Amino acid sequence: MTEHLQAACTQPAAIEALQLAPLIDGHNDLAWGARDARAYSVEGLDGDLTGVFDTDIARLRRGGVGGQFWSVYSPSDIPPAEAVTYTLEQIDFVHRLIERYPDAFSYAWSGDDVRRAWRDGRVASLIGAEGGHSIDGSLAVLRELARLGVRYMTLTHNDNTPWADSATDEPVHGGLTDFGREVVAEMNRVGMLVDLSHVAATTMHDAIDVSSAPVIFSHSSCRAVTDRPRNVPDDVLERLPANGGVIMVAYVPYFVNQDVAQWSDTDRSTPAPRSTVDDVVAHIEHARDVAGIDHIGIGSDYDGVDIFPEGMGDVTGHAVVLDRLAERGWSAGDLAKLMGDNVLRVLDATAGD
Repeated sequence: MTEHLQAACTQPAAIEALQLAPLIDGHNDLAWGARDARAYSVEGLDGDLTGVFDTDIARLRRGGVGGQFWSVYSPSDIPPAEAVTYTLEQIDFVHRLIERYPDAFSYAWSGDDVRRAWRDGRVASLIGAEGGHSIDGSLAVLRELARLGVRYMTLTHNDNTPWADSATDEPVHGGLTDFGREVVAEMNRVGMLVDLSHVAATTMHDAIDVSSAPVIFSHSSCRAVTDRPRNVPDDVLERLPANGGVIMVAYVPYFVNQDVAQWSDTDRSTPAPRSTVDDVVAHIEHARDVAGIDHIGIGSDYDGVDIFPEGMGDVTGHAVVLDRLAERGWSAGDLAKLMGDNVLRVLDATAGD
């Protein structure tokens, strides 16, 4: 645990919070970045990879990260069988990353796995599959992903699947199909978290209706603050207390800042409008006000997008968020809930059969 106290926080409440709970980030796309940039090499993460990735071991420490959901992703517009292959390759990357740096990372599935890794000063490493297209319509593939350690699956990415509507595609199913409901039920059974980032609001509601376990949003923000289809409407946030789920607020400027959101719909030939940590804070506090302090978390999307708010361009940005919230009067206990205690509760409740 002392390793994580190297975090670059300066505010007393933030420093205290890092002693109370691990900071668990819901979404980091390092595996996809490594595919594109380095042919899935796991070398060099113990050095300074600034300018290559948003993530390396030293910067994870400075950001205070105690647990990381590593995203395993494939584009949603490729043949589904290829998507399965991409996903398996990235699962392999995460396992090799953990094996290569055993003093820095430890594989985790359960809440107790995360707590154990954190106490030992290692980053608990969980796996999340980004997009239901990665199972190619097969519950058997879903079960195999769970056996390989995939702890959550996002039901869609940017395109609809044959069984669920995406937030950024034309609606076809009106939410989940009957098979989509089977997928959610099987995820519940095997202990895979149902991740509702990227899905249409109708799909969010259907999944909450069906799920017997808490859901998560691994990297989403609030639609009432920034009007984007990728963000979560208040009528869904209001359902999280009864479900027990958690929204993990993303740092992506075009999710958290309306000017950047509008700029993102252009050809992006001009510089992006300014975005700051206060944009992220506005979403965290809105989610707290609507869903409650027990139903919020952090899901950065580092190594998944090209721009982040000022001063938050890599994984050290977590410390910036914690300090800003502490400056606004958040207690260490409430920061600990946001950072990790809420997600740990969900992990504890969803071990599977």
